[in-house]
Amino acid sequence: MSTPPEDQLLTRLRSFHSEYFPRHQQRFQDLVAQGQHPKTCFVGCSDSRLVPYLLTGAGPGELFIVRNVGAFIPPYDGSHGLHGTMAAIEFAVLTLEVERIVVCGHSHCGAIRAAYDGVPDEAKALKAWLKLAEEALLPVRSSAEALRRTEQRAVVLQLERLIAYPMVQRGVQAGRLSLHGWHYVIEDGEIHVFDAEKGDFLPASEASNPGTGPYRQYVEHDGQVLCD
Repeated sequence: MSTPPEDQLLTRLRSFHSEYFPRHQQRFQDLVAQGQHPKTCFVGCSDSRLVPYLLTGAGPGELFIVRNVGAFIPPYDGSHGLHGTMAAIEFAVLTLEVERIVVCGHSHCGAIRAAYDGVPDEAKALKAWLKLAEEALLPVRSSAEALRRTEQRAVVLQLERLIAYPMVQRGVQAGRLSLHGWHYVIEDGEIHVFDAEKGDFLPASEASNPGTGPYRQYVEHDGQVLCD
């Protein structure tokens, strides 16, 4: 009887322990002895094509990562009930005292498409969750252009919700905390950052800042205002 092939995931776990960890053992031991002190909270979509450590070049201990479907942030009023994203933001700001919060959406986002096209009735939690994108939707059928614009609009919408968190607002007003809105175009390998002064998303290769607030009304090129 032949031996079944080794599970690929198990192979990677063993490779981490035998190859990667020995080269970085001291760093991991320092993170245990001294605790974690990440400066950036990264709120990103759960999409498998979005890899925060690759995009930012960060290593262990540098990013506090919060991921969910669509990179959405619930309103602080608790209208979406008990939620891990809200708890993670509170922990990042109040306990870890991060200096930056990044909200990162991306191209070809399944959550944004589903917000237009709908989901199966059985996906009750997902259907309720996607309501967090409704304010960013355009009054048109989904198309490549509409989806791209909505993905970016959704990023700004989450930033506007984020600034309503009391601990975030205090940090921003005191200059201890900055907010950043990103849209990752997967096929180009380029992050487009939201420039609050210009009111537009610019390629990081051309931008003068990494997408910094404060966030006012987001007025698109056609004059449409995202939030009143």
